[in-house]
Amino acid sequence: MEYHSMKELFAVADAEKCSPGIIACRVEAEESGKSYEEIWARMKYTIPIFRESIQKGLSDTSKSASGLVGGDANRLFTGHMRFISPLCQRAASYAIATAEANAKMYRIVACPTAGSCGIVPAVLSAVAEETNASMYDITCALFTAGAIGKVIAEKASIAGAVGGCQAECGAACGMAAAAAVDLLKGSTRQIGNAFALALKNILGLVCDPVGGLVEVPCVKRNAFHAVHALLAVEMAMNGIESVIPPDEVIEAMGDVGRRLPVELKETSRAGLAVTKTGRRINEEILKKSAMVK
Repeated sequence: MEYHSMKELFAVADAEKCSPGIIACRVEAEESGKSYEEIWARMKYTIPIFRESIQKGLSDTSKSASGLVGGDANRLFTGHMRFISPLCQRAASYAIATAEANAKMYRIVACPTAGSCGIVPAVLSAVAEETNASMYDITCALFTAGAIGKVIAEKASIAGAVGGCQAECGAACGMAAAAAVDLLKGSTRQIGNAFALALKNILGLVCDPVGGLVEVPCVKRNAFHAVHALLAVEMAMNGIESVIPPDEVIEAMGDVGRRLPVELKETSRAGLAVTKTGRRINEEILKKSAMVK
């Protein structure tokens, strides 16, 4: 049993009348030589890590070592302004919390990368709380996210240095949207549409970390794309479909990534990184590093 595209993954899942996550777990077991139960337990183990990083990010309002981020998750979570829906507000807060936890060297799950680590945990945690989902269903949804990440990595990239931030936050956003639909018991068609709707609207997103750190604009970017993923979920679950199929969206992302100039792919040589403020921050970080040495 194997799959190299979302179409193949969904075809097997539909034939077996199960979630794509079940297929992903079976394939991982076959490829690794480990038991299905062992692979399942390993994925299930990541859920408390998600929750721990969210809670630490929300409670620790101190600044990161660079001084660039810290406390924003708590501000958003406890703030009095409530313009967006409670679910979106919670997901955005959780995404910032996880990304801030990463910046402060707490333990996180890179899904698919550290720079995009807040999106999948935030969306799944918020939706799971909203629906009172079981650990079994959350674990299954995570396998669905992982299966899609596997296809992206094979057909395009999940590295900002290769494809820009569309390959990191974009991939995570699509994975989160697909996983949330799976958690809501949507069909494979709806899972694919949620993924495609989420990812195709992030094509071309550049990777321009200020000072070379995964903090600005990365931390807040996680929050925006958690909300973006939830909109894709709502669209797909209400019957809105992507004109471009999910596998073709992945192909497009890979093509766009190859066309992006190297300056926009995690080199900090363009975009926000070279603004007046970005350059000043970079100089300050270099001075701090020199003092430590």
